[in-house]
Amino acid sequence: MPSVISATPRRRVAVAGVSLSDCGKVDDATPYALHAQAARRALADSGLSRDLIDGFGSAGLGTLAPVEVAEYLGLKPTWVDSTSVGGSTWEVMAAHAADAIAAGHANAVLLVYGSTARADIRAKRRTSNLSFGARGPLQFEVPYGHSLIAKYAMAARRHMHEYGTTLEQLASVAVQARANAAHNPDAMYRTPITVDEVLAGPMIADPFTKLHCCIRSDGGCAVLLVAEEYVPDCAKAPVWILGAGEHVSHTTMSEWDDFTVSPAAVSGRLAFERAGVRPAEIDLAEIYDAFTYMTLVTLEDLGFCAKGEGGAFVEEGRLLHDGDLPVNTDGGGLSACHPGMRGLFLLVEAVRQLRGEAGEGRQVHKAGGRLPELAVASGTGGWFCSSGTVVLGRG
Repeated sequence: MPSVISATPRRRVAVAGVSLSDCGKVDDATPYALHAQAARRALADSGLSRDLIDGFGSAGLGTLAPVEVAEYLGLKPTWVDSTSVGGSTWEVMAAHAADAIAAGHANAVLLVYGSTARADIRAKRRTSNLSFGARGPLQFEVPYGHSLIAKYAMAARRHMHEYGTTLEQLASVAVQARANAAHNPDAMYRTPITVDEVLAGPMIADPFTKLHCCIRSDGGCAVLLVAEEYVPDCAKAPVWILGAGEHVSHTTMSEWDDFTVSPAAVSGRLAFERAGVRPAEIDLAEIYDAFTYMTLVTLEDLGFCAKGEGGAFVEEGRLLHDGDLPVNTDGGGLSACHPGMRGLFLLVEAVRQLRGEAGEGRQVHKAGGRLPELAVASGTGGWFCSSGTVVLGRG
């Protein structure tokens, strides 16, 4: 008879430290320097020793990511992750890190990202990319002009056709993101905009004008996750990882069953089930917004409104920091920053909101002036190819 192996109790996992590097226009730093700056700041935010870090996650930089970045930071981790699934990378990686900590495979995992996407184009070190390449399945799309933004635009048009979603409703997502950014001193663009200004902008890919699309910036950020026994040593109250989910959908558009349904429909359901909470209990949402349609359809798929009702849901200021469901309270990728794989920034902002650190004019409050208790961060990768969703809670 095989021996019985007793299960090790799973540890709770907390976010101990978060930080941004310099963001916006950063012409005098390398991506490695932004990684280091964000990491140092997040560690300082946690109040913990760097000697505690035994896990490391990074993607998007170096030939052997994250080995090169770990070496640059002077870390020699015994747990490592380099999952790279576009904008959802960091929610997926946070889920992996939380599982590793809970199982006892790591005690403290540092997730860090940095990019000089804007500065590189300005200095002509790179050009804008219309696609992710033309090999493998993409060979059947890219040669025919099906660019990255065109895929999002086509999906948005399908939602408009199916459900009557209007250009004005999509534009209102950008307007509210900018209104939130107006109260964020770290946001790259803070001047208010109107629906008419969004609609009147230069066309990029029908129906998206310029202001329907994310900005291009420089910047980085870092998040430090730790096991529950280290929380008493932290400088600030913990924000707990309550549940997470991940899902991949497709890469070729012909394999996408429904252009109006994103993979967040699965990752969100899993995250809420594992956290033991319902969408109606969430106080704020940080959602990947490379384009306005991403915000709208993700809100539907996370269960904040029914399928097809996203257009009406985003109207009337509901997404503002003092709205019914504050969304992208830092201004999001549409106004605050978007240096590439932005998913880690969603976690930073969610944690700051739950801690009550967002600052005057941006901090979300519940009835009676209470701080928010539950937040969700949901990242999207590729052209709705992947999704990672994390539910976080205070106390």
